Amino acid sequence: MNLLKELCSIHAPSGSEWPITEFILSYVKKYHKNWKVKPKVFSGDGFQDSIVLVFGKPTTAVFAHIDSIGFTVRYGKQLVKIGGPRLKKGYKLVGADSKGEIECTLQVGKNDVITYKYKREIDRGTTLTFKPDWRETKDYIQCCYMDNRLGVYNALKLAETLENGIICFSCWEEHGGGSAEMLGKFIYEKFGVKQALISDITWVTDGIKHGKGVAISIRDSGIPRRKFVNRIIEIAQKSKIPFQLEIESAGGSDGIALQRTPFPFDWCFIGAPEENVHTPDEKVHKKDIEAMLTMYQYLMKKL
Repeated sequence: MNLLKELCSIHAPSGSEWPITEFILSYVKKYHKNWKVKPKVFSGDGFQDSIVLVFGKPTTAVFAHIDSIGFTVRYGKQLVKIGGPRLKKGYKLVGADSKGEIECTLQVGKNDVITYKYKREIDRGTTLTFKPDWRETKDYIQCCYMDNRLGVYNALKLAETLENGIICFSCWEEHGGGSAEMLGKFIYEKFGVKQALISDITWVTDGIKHGKGVAISIRDSGIPRRKFVNRIIEIAQKSKIPFQLEIESAGGSDGIALQRTPFPFDWCFIGAPEENVHTPDEKVHKKDIEAMLTMYQYLMKKL
């Protein structure tokens, strides 16, 4: 799990994804020689901080967003949320400005006015994220930013054996999206790919439990085309890999972004469930991580 631990430690909230972009590009360059197929890499100019890896003759894409939630420093020690972090007094936040590394404390006032406690005023525009605190037991892993560094981890592990397919590392998902639409246009027009799996993390709820397998979402705030989702479920049933069917009214992903494009994308959200969503204490069962990894490998061969 060292790769996942390192991914969770990278400071890359929405809009400031370049540190993890550079990490992924370096990782691909270092390890692709050990993969089954060497991918074509699309990044840089025209892709902003997003990355597309193309393997063989693709028919299906996997989308994994690389950004996280966090905070932007305003003025008067005020903070503005990036995405939807949970607010609790005392959370430790980290970042860096012109004067050096920062470790400060989140303060929550009346009407959820958020500020930071620190020995000095932090430069305006500085981004802050939860301080990583990796905890691992026999059954669980707990740290900030399992959402969505676990989705990125899944995609990088998938790359080791993927023969035909595309992996898209997208940006801004936690704060409104935008990157997935651009990547969708690119892979549809250049490769004719119009079906996607969303490698992201979902919630433990009354119907989705720890240790019962990866969640395959029938719907959340978005409704994918049921015919495609049914096909995914039929393939998953044959795999004998443990999975749970999820139905929610809230939550969203790059799948919704793809559905809003003018291109005929089918998509399905498939991810491990976590507890303590959008906090420093996101918790995932190791069995669900294993099921997520093996399910993606199986589906990408069958699709």
